[in-house]
Amino acid sequence: MEDWVAWVIAAGVLAVGEMVTTGFFLGPVAVAALVAALAAVIGLGTALQVAVFAVAAVASLALIRPVARRHLVMPAHLRTGTAALVGSRALVLERVDARGGQVKIGGEVWSARSYDDDEVLEAGAQVHVMEIEGATALVSE
Repeated sequence: MEDWVAWVIAAGVLAVGEMVTTGFFLGPVAVAALVAALAAVIGLGTALQVAVFAVAAVASLALIRPVARRHLVMPAHLRTGTAALVGSRALVLERVDARGGQVKIGGEVWSARSYDDDEVLEAGAQVHVMEIEGATALVSE
């Protein structure tokens, strides 16, 4: 089997592995395998192909992976719906504990529970919205 074919097969296997994982680690390495396949096509020896692969793998991980990971996390200013409320401040209107209560978030009254089951938040307290479950805000000081 020709060297470039082996590199292309390796790139394909790595690309499939990337599709079933969420770490965005195998994709850049698959790109490096394609670069090594190009090195094989132009006639470089096996040792140089491996060296090209290693350099390309490090370079692609250093350059591509950080950009891709930044795109996986949605910035707070782009969140919509209830996801936009997570991390915001709220005012406790009625005592909030593990069973329930009420808070005001951005001018709207929400049912609320304490994020920690043993935490009790009294009326007038400023709290943080930790999570939204349905129509209930989970809050904590």
